[in-house]
Amino acid sequence: MSARSSSPRVSIVIPTKDEAKNLEVLLPDLPDVYEVVLVDAGSTDGTVDVARRHLSNVRVVEQTRTGKGNALVCGMYAAAGDVIVTLDADGSADPCEIPAFVDALVDGADFAKGSRYMSGGGSVDLTRLRAAGNWSLNFLSNLSLGTKFTDLCYGYNAFWSDVLPALKLPDPDQPQPADGSCIWGDGFEIETLLTVRVAQAGLAVTEVPSFELDRIHGESNLRTFADGQRVLRTIAAETLRGGRAKRSRLVAAPARHHAPTCRLRSRDWEQADAPVHDAPVHDAPVHDAPVHLNGARWQAR
Repeated sequence: MSARSSSPRVSIVIPTKDEAKNLEVLLPDLPDVYEVVLVDAGSTDGTVDVARRHLSNVRVVEQTRTGKGNALVCGMYAAAGDVIVTLDADGSADPCEIPAFVDALVDGADFAKGSRYMSGGGSVDLTRLRAAGNWSLNFLSNLSLGTKFTDLCYGYNAFWSDVLPALKLPDPDQPQPADGSCIWGDGFEIETLLTVRVAQAGLAVTEVPSFELDRIHGESNLRTFADGQRVLRTIAAETLRGGRAKRSRLVAAPARHHAPTCRLRSRDWEQADAPVHDAPVHDAPVHDAPVHLNGARWQAR
């Protein structure tokens, strides 16, 4: 493993499927990073056009199979940055927290995992039923793996790109099975699978406080009981496959930098939805000058 930069280039991976209205709100709040990799699943609502209008450094990638897992993995393998951040397009993850994730990596972690249950974290979308389910799943996962994670079922993560081979994720170039079935890891199980494989690989993990927000537009795909069953199946399958954690260690999180108030938190965007304009699309210039944003060290575009 080569020496890691103290001013890493950051790639944000965003999977999308007809998320134009959400991107109108989300993208203006993104920090200035090296690149944004938009992995699109054949959107028909102008999602890609919205991204190109808002961002000069966006790279559009078409996912190779179906499922959120495949979209994320396609983006991870396409990313050119030193650090990869996974971000949902629906606005439920606060992009103003990205500097804290990057700081955790620069300060020694291999993998920075968002947690809604740490001081400074939270959620506007955790019902008592979901909270109880998450606690139970987290307990079972830690018991099975020998870990001490506080939030198994949260997909806001960042990691150094050089750890990608250790995670042994599904090859994005493998064709879709002829019967239309999903390859293991291509579906929503990807978030649990990532956490389990990080632990099994013995990587240094820092949990970063994160606050889960409401989805901006549209209906959530969360299904409490179905999702819980899927997480249980993933934990069981992955534990049988790879066993317990190989001395995976939790690294203390660095001091949290004060993040600016995003429109997503203040919900200012609700006053007037952003209209769609036909502004020109820009090619992405790349610069190597380091930028310091809220204390986080990275190279911007």
